[in-house]
Amino acid sequence: MALISKVEAGFYRIPLEVAVSDSMHGEMLAFELNTVRITDADGAVGVGYTYTCGRNGAAIDAILRRELPELLIGEDADRIEHLWNKIWWAQHYGGRGGPTVLALSAADIALWDLKGVRLGQPLWKLLGGNADRVTCYAGGIDLDYPLEKLLAQTDGNLKKGFRAIKMKVGRKRLSEDVERVAAMRRHLGDGFPLMVDANMKWSVDEAIRAARAFQPCELTWLEEPIIPDDVAGHARIVREGGLPVAAGENLRTLWEFKQLVATGGVTFPEPDVTNCGGVTAFQKIVHLAEAFNLPVTSHGAHDVTVHLLAAAPNGAFLEAHGFGLDRYIAEPLRIEEGFAIAPSRPGHGIAFDWQGLEALRA
Repeated sequence: MALISKVEAGFYRIPLEVAVSDSMHGEMLAFELNTVRITDADGAVGVGYTYTCGRNGAAIDAILRRELPELLIGEDADRIEHLWNKIWWAQHYGGRGGPTVLALSAADIALWDLKGVRLGQPLWKLLGGNADRVTCYAGGIDLDYPLEKLLAQTDGNLKKGFRAIKMKVGRKRLSEDVERVAAMRRHLGDGFPLMVDANMKWSVDEAIRAARAFQPCELTWLEEPIIPDDVAGHARIVREGGLPVAAGENLRTLWEFKQLVATGGVTFPEPDVTNCGGVTAFQKIVHLAEAFNLPVTSHGAHDVTVHLLAAAPNGAFLEAHGFGLDRYIAEPLRIEEGFAIAPSRPGHGIAFDWQGLEALRA
């Protein structure tokens, strides 16, 4: 038994070296990082985190500081499923989504990290150990980049070892998107994995028109064409658009994924471990997709998610973009010839530069 003795929250604002933008969130100059450290009676520590695009981090911080210590201290850290449900139901009436699920996700990640640390096992092996690497793509947040800058960014990512690329779409005129995607396809060549991400910009009919217009560019998928709440609309786009669809980064529960998958509204389910309920929920989403013979991709938090997709028999592409977090961790994600390598360090293996982060405390 590993009794929890301490729960510590951290809240930081991480400036971006280069401003980024997409079709719905606008320009982003910084992101918010919420961390939680869970310590057991033997002094072992597990670390979890979540993040925002710049707002609501204070609400997550309040939950991590005010609610979680009361719910976790004195509990057995190995009973992760029990603790997940305890946190979920304790906060259910006051918020069954949003900041409460992001806080739960961070705590769940910390509990799994603690378990791996105590057992001396990397998370991907602890979860089943399907493979020690996963195919990986570079996710650009580049909607407003001039074409020359977009292609230069791509060349930089190719030099880093990426062998798949995602770019943003959702400009004011569809013709501009089509021109940019076609230019990217010519730049990368036939057969190179290329994805596009609309960040919920369109109506259903607009998304179907866009998907049909993109068909000659042989895309791996069209991501988040519409708002996440329109399950029937997603199903129409999959049926009528002629492109695979990736979606799910804004879904907060296993049950929301069930609705989207069972309705036929997604080709690549795309959970984010930091907002879907943590490792516990992510694994259930993976196996839900497996039951429907669907490959799973991911959103964000690649340093954690590399373990989860490496453990999954139906893991597809890992998204790699760290929002500048690489500057504050000891050993960033390693990319080799298109593969992200799952670390062999115990737990998820992320060692934060806490001293460096202290100067960025929000």
